[in-house]
Amino acid sequence: MKAILIREPGEADMLVYGDAPDPQLKPGELLVRVRAAGVNRADVHQRKGNYPPPADASPILGLEVAGEVVTPAGRWQVGDRVMAVVSGGGYAELAAVPADIAMPVPEGFTFEQAAAIPEVFLTAYLNLFMLGRLQPGEIVLIHAGASGVGTAAIQLAGSIGARAFITAGSDDKLERCHELGAELCVNYLRDSFARVVLEATEGRGVDVILDFIGEPYWDENLAALARGGRLMLIGFLGGSRGNLELAPIMRKNLHVTGTTLRGTPMDDKIALAKALTDFAIPRFESGALKPVVDSVYRLEDASEAHRYMESNRNIGKIVLTI
Repeated sequence: MKAILIREPGEADMLVYGDAPDPQLKPGELLVRVRAAGVNRADVHQRKGNYPPPADASPILGLEVAGEVVTPAGRWQVGDRVMAVVSGGGYAELAAVPADIAMPVPEGFTFEQAAAIPEVFLTAYLNLFMLGRLQPGEIVLIHAGASGVGTAAIQLAGSIGARAFITAGSDDKLERCHELGAELCVNYLRDSFARVVLEATEGRGVDVILDFIGEPYWDENLAALARGGRLMLIGFLGGSRGNLELAPIMRKNLHVTGTTLRGTPMDDKIALAKALTDFAIPRFESGALKPVVDSVYRLEDASEAHRYMESNRNIGKIVLTI
């Protein structure tokens, strides 16, 4: 099969389009002919050698796919249209997918739209609802609001009647987030998000924060949280080490949780995929939820897609089509 291979860890030009062995299926896995694959920030880190795949995962990049079943397993039949997160192997013509975590492509969706769903909506659902316990009427602050996870989280929060605040770094991104349902949009390059949030909530703060940045946002995150607030750490683009003030955690009874979808145990992934399927597929088909696709590149142009992601200009998902 054709796939994107890494010559050696490094910049985007280390990605090459070449030949790779077809996946060897384990019991309970589907063989999926990949029609589209999502591009994620984790792919960039893996390309650079900073995020190695799990020992039993494909070394090929790619954490989410959409395509057609070639070899069936479980409840799936040949030709079924499925989408799924994978531990690796998405940037290829064929991918192995555990049957129990595959989800149906929503009726009427293209494969490119479907490939923009699994990683970001599963991550947002897990951190907002299953771990973050967001409730109707509560407020969530979503950093990187225009990212794939951010655009998913805005919509998911709104779908249960929660309020979404976001941060982003350009007026275009703020406007798009507002269109998706964000109530308060803060340009982090111009304002202190903690100050703006506290002013907007009359000093109370927000109930949940989704943070991709890490150490640089630690103090402001704790300041922006209400008593009993939940800080969900899902990345550390700004760094993971620093001098951290812990007193507000005790004083405000805060909860800090870190998670990665890739490292989630399989049984939990299965439960998460079922929960998202039940909750989101009807909402996708009704138009209440929408995958936000920024741009689509050919698989052969994966290097260009990575360079575009590293420019931080995308709003929503970057997708590879195969």
